[in-house]
Amino acid sequence: MVRAAVSNKDDPDTPCLTFRSLTLGILFCTGLAFVNQLFYFRANPIALGGYVIQLLSFPLGYLMAKILPRTRFRTFGWEWSLNPGPFSIKEHALVSIFAGPSASAAYAIDVPVIIRLYYKIELGFATSVLFILTSQVIAFSLAGFSRKLLVYPAAMIWPANLVSVTVFRTFHEIQDFGGRISRTRAFWLCFASSFVWYLLPGWIFPALSMLPLLCYIAPRSVIANQLGDGFRGLGILAVSLDWSTWSSAYTGSPIACPFPMACNMFAGFVIFMWIITPIGYYANSFKAGNLPIYSMGLFLPNGSSYNISQIMVNKRLDHIQYRQYGPVRITFQFAARYGLTFTSLATLLVYVALYYGKDIVQRVRQARTMDEDIHLKLMRKYKEVPHWWYMVTFVITFVLAIITCHVYHLMPWYWVVVGTILPFIFTIPIGIIQALSNQQPGLNIITEFIIGYARPGDPIANVTFKVYGYITMTQALSLVGDQKLGHYMKIPPRHLFIAQLIGTIICGFVQLGVAFWLIDTVKGMCTPEGAPFTCITTNTFYSASVIWGLVGPAYLFGTGQIYHSMIYLFLVGLLLPIPIWHMSRKYPNSLWTYINVPVIFNSVGSMPPAPTHDFVWFFLGSLLFNCIIHKYWNGWWQRYAFALSAGMDSGLAISGIFIFAALRSVAISWWGNMYAGSVPHCPLSSRGFQP
Repeated sequence: MVRAAVSNKDDPDTPCLTFRSLTLGILFCTGLAFVNQLFYFRANPIALGGYVIQLLSFPLGYLMAKILPRTRFRTFGWEWSLNPGPFSIKEHALVSIFAGPSASAAYAIDVPVIIRLYYKIELGFATSVLFILTSQVIAFSLAGFSRKLLVYPAAMIWPANLVSVTVFRTFHEIQDFGGRISRTRAFWLCFASSFVWYLLPGWIFPALSMLPLLCYIAPRSVIANQLGDGFRGLGILAVSLDWSTWSSAYTGSPIACPFPMACNMFAGFVIFMWIITPIGYYANSFKAGNLPIYSMGLFLPNGSSYNISQIMVNKRLDHIQYRQYGPVRITFQFAARYGLTFTSLATLLVYVALYYGKDIVQRVRQARTMDEDIHLKLMRKYKEVPHWWYMVTFVITFVLAIITCHVYHLMPWYWVVVGTILPFIFTIPIGIIQALSNQQPGLNIITEFIIGYARPGDPIANVTFKVYGYITMTQALSLVGDQKLGHYMKIPPRHLFIAQLIGTIICGFVQLGVAFWLIDTVKGMCTPEGAPFTCITTNTFYSASVIWGLVGPAYLFGTGQIYHSMIYLFLVGLLLPIPIWHMSRKYPNSLWTYINVPVIFNSVGSMPPAPTHDFVWFFLGSLLFNCIIHKYWNGWWQRYAFALSAGMDSGLAISGIFIFAALRSVAISWWGNMYAGSVPHCPLSSRGFQP
């Protein structure tokens, strides 16, 4: 597999860290961080990832190679040029790695946002940026410490990178499409079409994002509204002509997902959202019949919204006031999703052990004893990054993390130490699993449990601990994946170090700046009044801070509490993969071999806040492109599929920025523009089915 995708040759004289790659890297890192963070707060967020960077940076690099002067300069004994020759494959790869930290919105951004908006605490930009950067740079250091076990061994494949390597080689190796349109031109055609089209669902006709047929058929039926609304309901027969629904931040592009995986995701969605949720909800399980069917909100038992100010004293839980005011209640679907989180974690561990266990043991043994493969031998030509470089960045940021958290009362210093130890323990074993299987077990539920029982009633400490204990590890593994990409592309390690460190720092500043700018300029930010910036992901993060932090797991999931039964779904996760694995072994050529239990459970891990109809149209998009077109027009699919996906995503994102910057003050009031965080064509969907 690696041999088919990765070249076993290298030219050490190929330009890599150049003026061009540095300029484009900073440009794309800044631009991508801005766009992804801006769209993160939208009602239907999207995320621009690696393919967009690969496709956009190539023509710009090619243009710079054509127009920049080739004058050579000497600075501190280092000779360099604005234009060292043709735009190289190593420069192209380094630009993508540079912008890698910006390929998604930083999870840690939600902490200062909810602290400011919901808990009414002013951290300030300086304190917030210290918090963001310390967590991100600790992850960078952790990635460096892990590289000898997770990057250098040939046994650590990181399969997702093989697609990226193939795309890079596609751009830089000679191809003949027989006079047909080039991928670059196809990209720009899709970009222009997507830009123009999104003016309709993004500004003129927002109802195109979701046309709820059931709500139109039975507008006065609560059940029809609940089943038909794609934002506050189950999204049954909710039609969408908006690419941001087909390719959302929760699902990714339907073109980039193999059709069998899309089938597993859709199967999980149908089982959980269209079968389990209606049965449990309409049976009034957890006495949730007077609550909405789909919401990340917090409620009192009578169905009214929960006001946390009634149970807080000095930003902590007051147990007496909590008992007097009433217990927190969440929807049946939200509670069941937490139960499935327990199931998902157990399922992934058992699934990986059954399907990849022998392979992991074999590869780990090989990683310790096998001779250097050709890629590591070629990388020996370049100067290695000294271990102390990563140690220095870790010590500085770790000390700053302790000071920031302790001085500004985010969390006592010793919990920063505990939170930092967790990713040190889990990064290597989980990284091995991800390097071989492309699956990553999530530790967020573990960190929430630990700090929830250790510091009950302290929501700020809960979310802070989750960032250092869980997000640091996920960010580290993302950077490790980029390091493996650099290893495959023969990027000098010191160039890689510079690119990842600068990219991580730029990303932190830009994304936090976007968040603060939106809070200061958008009236009603993170509420229906602030549409389309209704922050459904941030609202879910806030609800989790109340559930696991302010109130604490003991009041909700402890013995004798209303949601205690969800804990036992962990046992279901341990047992469920076994019969499916047995059937796939017994019938190796049957459909059993395509069932991926972790993907089935992980598919609903973002629900809420994800709009439910996103998953329907994501599946239909994958069916169209990766099943029908891939089967009957395979040549076209191989030439243009990824270009189409990247062009559509990029055009939509730029159109969204244009609408926000130039058209948001130009109001168009008509039936198709009645948009306030959820299409109000389903006005009864937020009610309970019981009065």
